[in-house]
Amino acid sequence: MTSLARHVFLHPSTFPSAIVVAKHTLQVEPADPRIRSIRLGRLPTHPASSPDPAATSRFASKFGKMKEVTRKMMTDVALFAMSQVAFYYAFKYVMSSLDPNRQKRQDTKKVADAKLGKLGLRGKDLELNEYEEQISAELILPEDIPVDFASIGGLDGIISSLQESVIAPLCYPELFANASGLLGAPKGVLLYGPPGTGKTMLAKALAKESGATFINMHVSTLTNKWFGESNKLVAALFSLARKLQPSIIFIDEIDSFLRERATGDHEVTGMMKAEFMTLWDGLTSSTDRIMVLGATNRPNDIDSAILRRLPKRYAVSLPSAAQREKILSIMLSATSLDPKFSMTELVKRTEGYSGSDLKELCRNAAMRPVREFLRSKAGRESVAERRRLAAAGVGSGVDNTPVGTLTPSEGEVVAAAAPTSKIESRPLRNSDFFVIDSAATPVNGSRSGPMAVDEDPLD
Repeated sequence: MTSLARHVFLHPSTFPSAIVVAKHTLQVEPADPRIRSIRLGRLPTHPASSPDPAATSRFASKFGKMKEVTRKMMTDVALFAMSQVAFYYAFKYVMSSLDPNRQKRQDTKKVADAKLGKLGLRGKDLELNEYEEQISAELILPEDIPVDFASIGGLDGIISSLQESVIAPLCYPELFANASGLLGAPKGVLLYGPPGTGKTMLAKALAKESGATFINMHVSTLTNKWFGESNKLVAALFSLARKLQPSIIFIDEIDSFLRERATGDHEVTGMMKAEFMTLWDGLTSSTDRIMVLGATNRPNDIDSAILRRLPKRYAVSLPSAAQREKILSIMLSATSLDPKFSMTELVKRTEGYSGSDLKELCRNAAMRPVREFLRSKAGRESVAERRRLAAAGVGSGVDNTPVGTLTPSEGEVVAAAAPTSKIESRPLRNSDFFVIDSAATPVNGSRSGPMAVDEDPLD
């Protein structure tokens, strides 16, 4: 039927005799008898056709030349493309080798990969760009933080409020789902108060117990000498926090970064602040579970637009007597105290002390019995013995002394002294807390103050 589709059948009674019907076929003897009858009756002329050798030769010659030109052109295009690709990668390698920050970026990437791996966040579903990897190096691992809420004394009210209004909405969003939008975690929290009152310690405990991704943001990480790079880093900060939400971005000394804007500010600083505020609480950030936590001792220097984005503000003031007692109890819980030690007297004499002042006071007090032992005759002999044993390779964990270098009597002395030589200091007394060290330089060169009760008699 394929041959029939190629033929046109015209009846001679319908059309004038001047009309000629032509057909072409590759089969001289068609199998269909109707076709044979047409060929024998109505199509009397059957000219045989064969290809012209000369025309065929000319066509083959032209086609061969065209094919050769096309092949050469395609080869040139392929070589050019390969050379361009090779030049691109070679140029990129040379430029990366000359980059002074190449090693820093590689180290940052290793740190970021290690932290993301420990947090179980490295995988196919988490794709980070170059800027996000740089920010991810600021992630805080909960196991690296030795502070929790139980180790913070005197701030029970603030801790309870943080647990209810910050941690719970971030970690249990379905519990705080509300059509009116009144429930939910605040966009920002500000901890402010005098230096040394425990603001940073609260942030550490929050990072350990919140269960949220905690980014300890340093301002130096967001600053870059190239124009526009700081804005990209700020955008990467929030895009990373969005990918790892719920997230908490902590900025210590937030007043140094987001201080009051003025006409004299640098253009880059103003653009970076505007980018930060837009991504923090802009048009597209209403559903993000991202909270910014700031700490400062100068809240009046913070920009008013930033304060508006920090609705939860906690004043961390100097501890009261009850708070100081709890702080001291926590700090001295693992320390041996004299039977006559009076916590009430110590609390009474530390009026006006901050949390960091109390910690330094306890550290100096714990050093006094150690100093007494080191300056005593027994202490000097014990130190000399320890040095001799260390030189002999005993007590250091690795015995570097060759066999046979010690005489039998010396070996007996070393073997007997190593396990029994234990250094112990006396328990702490109240007087240890109020004796200044004459070798230390007091603040402002003065030796007067709440700790300067009397001189250290050992000096």
